[in-house]
Amino acid sequence: MSSASGFAGEQDDGNSLPCRTTSFYRALASSEDPMRDPIAAQFVPRAQEHIREEHETEDPLADRRFLVTERLIHRYPDRVLLLTTDNCAVFCRHCFRRHFTGGQQGAPTPRELDKVLAYIAENPMVQEILLSGGDPLTLSDSQLATILDGVRAARPDIIVRICSRIPVVNPSRITTATARLLAGPESDAQLAHTWFVTHANHPLEVSRSFTAAVQLLMRSGVPVLNQAVLLRGVNDHIDTLEELFRALYRAGVKPYYLLQTDLAAGTSHFRVPISQGIAIMQELRRRLSGPAVPVYALDLPGGGGKVPIESSLLRVEPSGYVFRGPDGLEYSYPR
Repeated sequence: MSSASGFAGEQDDGNSLPCRTTSFYRALASSEDPMRDPIAAQFVPRAQEHIREEHETEDPLADRRFLVTERLIHRYPDRVLLLTTDNCAVFCRHCFRRHFTGGQQGAPTPRELDKVLAYIAENPMVQEILLSGGDPLTLSDSQLATILDGVRAARPDIIVRICSRIPVVNPSRITTATARLLAGPESDAQLAHTWFVTHANHPLEVSRSFTAAVQLLMRSGVPVLNQAVLLRGVNDHIDTLEELFRALYRAGVKPYYLLQTDLAAGTSHFRVPISQGIAIMQELRRRLSGPAVPVYALDLPGGGGKVPIESSLLRVEPSGYVFRGPDGLEYSYPR
């Protein structure tokens, strides 16, 4: 298992997802037993990862179906997602993009990036681009500048949303120079805001270093949101989530989503019943003020899109929960 800041990883025996962590993130754990420690549970492989249930797939959100170039996913009419790299500082054991992450592809080639830039230039209905992967901030500032400069030149009006777990797992990566790079050129009225979405699942992850990193971003004019995933054995308790969302709110980070786990192969041991998630959300609303409460959401299986669980749930059947998708069709998530 890797723990150095250089993130040299090794393949987990029998599993397509490599095993990798950072020395900073490892230090947040009191034990490396994933059955006892909520941090270790997120980076230490378990035998359950080799169990694949019949409804699980390698590509649960159907990324491949929505690829418009080698690195660009266009699932929603007004936004696209750029796979900036397949590398991560920590390979989360609940990862839903196992078909892409850890494949040692790295940053887009010039040809791949040119295709992305041409696509967004030719499609004005695209108003936002998400930089994801993998984790964009495992790239160097120079590599990030190449991507961001290209995107902003091709579409000066586009909103950039950067999705990264780096503030949680390697916060020293975010320097003043990096924050300024992500924010974009100053005093340019044509440039839309940049947004940053991080991924903290447990209150221990909202460390002093995390807070310092996100405050660097916010002082540079980049608002910060958080997406948490509801994970069995990590944060599936009301007190844990209350503490997490209070800590984020106190740090100036808006709790944005609490996501139900996707149906990725080998992740069933993390899955929390949706009925339990709904009960947790009801109690959170009683305990927390509005800005500290995230939306409990689900990416519908098969690429149906993201929906708020409580308002999109149509009925509960013996085999699963049935939701109305953004396209008006019905989608089922197993019980």
